[in-house]
Amino acid sequence: VQLQASGGGLVQAGGSQRLSCAASGITFSGSALGWFRQAPGREREFVASVSASGGTLNYADSVKDRFTISRDNAKSTGYLQMNTLKPEDTAVYYCATRHSDWPSTGIYDYDNWGQGTLVTVSS
Repeated sequence: VQLQASGGGLVQAGGSQRLSCAASGITFSGSALGWFRQAPGREREFVASVSASGGTLNYADSVKDRFTISRDNAKSTGYLQMNTLKPEDTAVYYCATRHSDWPSTGIYDYDNWGQGTLVTVSS
């Protein structure tokens, strides 16, 4: 099983960035997908999740109306579109999957994790 997160980088406050998560070795279309992030000195936290079918979405309050999670099951790839970025969004972003349709917000509910991609938002 491999999850490859990409798309991180340096962006100015107010800008946008799109992260991708390419999956292999799993039945991606049968797995819920989540995005989490970890800022320096802080615990990893939930950002967004989407059900296996793409019909159910969950967002953390801190990113609601700014971030959009999506997936393309035909490509076994998930996405996180981040708009109106703020310096407090600076973190390593991780994608994860779980062997269930339900897009849990709990970190420990996810079975497979990518390596993370760093997003730095400058003020």
